[in-house]
Amino acid sequence: MQIILQEDVDKLGNRGELVEVAEGYARNFLLPRKLALEATSGNMKRLEKMRAAFAKKEATEKDSATTLAGLLASVSLEFARKSGENDQLFGSVTSGDLAEALQAKGYSIDKRKILLADPIKLVGEYEIPVKLYREVTASIKIVVRKDG
Repeated sequence: MQIILQEDVDKLGNRGELVEVAEGYARNFLLPRKLALEATSGNMKRLEKMRAAFAKKEATEKDSATTLAGLLASVSLEFARKSGENDQLFGSVTSGDLAEALQAKGYSIDKRKILLADPIKLVGEYEIPVKLYREVTASIKIVVRKDG
């Protein structure tokens, strides 16, 4: 089934693109969430108008992401966690914890944009990338220390 993407979808495409997907994926996931439109003849005609709007929206989003990346460069988060021998944490620091700490500092960032491969399980300092936009990635400093 051919669809027109209205938003960027990871591992599928960017907004304004015409892509081929499985019918079930389109009907059950993309269309109900308003991430895509069916590629009918009427929607194909509207695609050119939509592309102009998408280009304008993309420019403003990229500018705001670049500004936010500059602000995040100076952000440092500190976490105090209980730890045992060899500085191994009881538990871990996850991307959800990072998103909450950023929210407390006034930065609204979705936890899925924080590129933390595995939860942090050791005491130490870390540089964690945050993907704000397609080509815009910021890096935040994380310090995990022993509690008490």
